[in-house]
Amino acid sequence: MSPTTLSTLASYAHATVHGDASRRIERVSTDTRQVTVGDLFVALVGKKFDAHNFVPQAASAGASAVMVSKIDPGWGTLPCPLLVVDDTLVALQLMARGYRQQHNPIIIGLTGSNGKTSTKDLTAVVMAKKFVTRATCGNLNNHIGVPLTLLSLQAGEQCCVTEMGMNHPGEIEVLTDIADPDAGIVTNIGLAHIENLGTQDAIAWEKATLPAQVKRNGIVVLNANDKYTPLIARHCQAVVSTAGVNAGDVSASNLRADGVGTSFTLDFSGEQVEARLPILGEHMVANAALAACMGWRHGISPSDIAEALSHAVLTGGRLEPKIIQGIRFIDDSYNANPDSMIAGLRTLATLVGKGRRIAVLGRMGELGSIAEAEHKRVGKFAADLGIDALFTLGGHEAEWISSATTGLSVRHFPDHAACAAHLRELLREGDFVLLKGSRSAAMEKVITHFQAS
Repeated sequence: MSPTTLSTLASYAHATVHGDASRRIERVSTDTRQVTVGDLFVALVGKKFDAHNFVPQAASAGASAVMVSKIDPGWGTLPCPLLVVDDTLVALQLMARGYRQQHNPIIIGLTGSNGKTSTKDLTAVVMAKKFVTRATCGNLNNHIGVPLTLLSLQAGEQCCVTEMGMNHPGEIEVLTDIADPDAGIVTNIGLAHIENLGTQDAIAWEKATLPAQVKRNGIVVLNANDKYTPLIARHCQAVVSTAGVNAGDVSASNLRADGVGTSFTLDFSGEQVEARLPILGEHMVANAALAACMGWRHGISPSDIAEALSHAVLTGGRLEPKIIQGIRFIDDSYNANPDSMIAGLRTLATLVGKGRRIAVLGRMGELGSIAEAEHKRVGKFAADLGIDALFTLGGHEAEWISSATTGLSVRHFPDHAACAAHLRELLREGDFVLLKGSRSAAMEKVITHFQAS
């Protein structure tokens, strides 16, 4: 953040300052392991933790101030001021909103069931062609991550691409209230988090909160290929543009994939440019179209947008090619739901090369009552694609995938090590291996064990 006095931050957070209110804060942190001089440490309280227990450590690490909701006499005299509030999480969110309003960059909020982080990365690289741009670091996209992203804004930054995630009703409304977005993107409406939301319609309604809250003079970009887009658009006060593959105000067509990326034509309502994305997957081209549309609506030329996309780099664990001992692993291990799992399998099947195509899949979480059906749907889809082999690992949920897969080599393994051992015996140079599963499946560990041989 830009250096800001403690008194100013206290006014945003509705806090009482105990100590020197003129101190200047250069960063807000919620992790004592990262605290350094110039930081305001915020002592958050969760169901299983209370960071107030670490206030003395934060102070001794050099924190310039600490925000708390209670004072423990056992702390003694701390070497830094205190900001005292009723609720440290609420105060963090209020502080972020106040700081955002003071700096007033273009805030682009971004949500969706799939591709949020990738589309965030692509949008940031496009917007940077015209604006000094910041984006959510990694996937800090929740009720803590969004405030920290906004509080990281520096003087002179003109745009912030802010990813917004959710897994319960009402969470997007909280995030939009904090960020007060000038623009919004919804990547798609899928089945992620259906266990907590109940139906796909409910997921759509929750995601629609973001574009509905964008100001009347703002910009909304929706997925031209998503069935919920017409419904979401009707609830927007801002003018809506659409983008997608072979559809939309900005459309990507004539896709030509190779082993490391995809070339395609981008059509901006009649003006065409050739583009290339150094990233695997047709669904990534769809994400690029959304990013391109947002940039175009902000006055960035199609040629500049195409040039920006050609240099795009995604946050790790998202269709990331890794060549290990001649084997071409596609690390898509960050997370998974039925739609992204199918997209990953489709990408695997279309890769250009002489090697075999092998999928190694783990469980998909938060599917509730449809978990078995959706895991089996993925297995049937893999069989219909005609890849060479499918392996699953972990518990019974992953085994549902392999149980529904027929017509190709299929096997289930109890853990990462057993699967990696089999791959070491099976694979030969030039083979492609897709790794994908929910975060809890930690599919990247297959590579760790494979390399340990």
